[in-house]
Amino acid sequence: MQRREFLGILGGAAAWPMAVQAQTPGRTYRIGIITRDRRAWAPLFDELRANGFVDGKNLVIIGEFGLPLDHYDTTAPELAKELVKAGVDAILTAGVQATGTAQRATQSIPVLTVSGDLVSEGFANSLARPGGNITGIAILAPELDRKRQEILFELVPSAHVAVLVDPDTTSPQQLQALEEDARSRNVELSIHRAKTREEIEPAIEAARAAGAQAINVLGSINFFANRALIIESAAKAQLPAVFQFPEWAEQGALVGYGPTQAPYIRQLARQLVKVLNGTAPTDIPVEQPTIVELAINLKTAKALGLTVPPSLLIRADKVIE
Repeated sequence: MQRREFLGILGGAAAWPMAVQAQTPGRTYRIGIITRDRRAWAPLFDELRANGFVDGKNLVIIGEFGLPLDHYDTTAPELAKELVKAGVDAILTAGVQATGTAQRATQSIPVLTVSGDLVSEGFANSLARPGGNITGIAILAPELDRKRQEILFELVPSAHVAVLVDPDTTSPQQLQALEEDARSRNVELSIHRAKTREEIEPAIEAARAAGAQAINVLGSINFFANRALIIESAAKAQLPAVFQFPEWAEQGALVGYGPTQAPYIRQLARQLVKVLNGTAPTDIPVEQPTIVELAINLKTAKALGLTVPPSLLIRADKVIE
């Protein structure tokens, strides 16, 4: 891994001009939201403003950023129905659950999403030609799950590694790939599942009780929303943990490896601009993040009594001391 790993962007979307696009004079555009945490989406609104779509002027946001996970199964479908009834110009989602909810609610309104792998999740026929009303950013979850596990093996040479997984998000194929990789290294891999906030700490405690010496936290909207709890619980259990996003190392996570969030949120915004200007989602290729980074928190390593190998430190994009 180089200090910055450029993965390439499909369809040349990175070259889309930043100049203000031509909107229909006097028109107000309406965007539906089925996701969480408005703070993470701030770059989207910055990018939209740069392209002439301004929240509160010619852009109206309908829906919720703080959709409660504990009542998701009932609130999300109702919200999706409301967005369809309101006739929004596009719906923004994040994760398998929210995108699936939007897919079931409409096959005509454009849906733009950030999810692990839109093709394997059934939201797109292919990256180049999505083929329906859904496109967005595939954040390389299946590929990077294995990369994170390799980092964990290098960080903590051990005989037993745990995986924290949200069963609503991670496919059996993803878990099978991790199990095969562990088996090839003669490492025991135990799977610990958590669908709700209340299940997270017991799952991490169960991993420790099972003899795990480290834990790989897979991607999930549930885990994203409860990242502080997971970081705290892993520290309490004295389990070195690797997480999906490099930014989390700044919040106390030991290691974060994955795409930086702001750039791919801006990618999604540029896709949304195309949709608002009349391009059909089926003609907008699914993109992937352009940058993957490795961040390591040495304060957390010290608290765990862990020495980070120089081979990892030299490859890190950010080291927090």
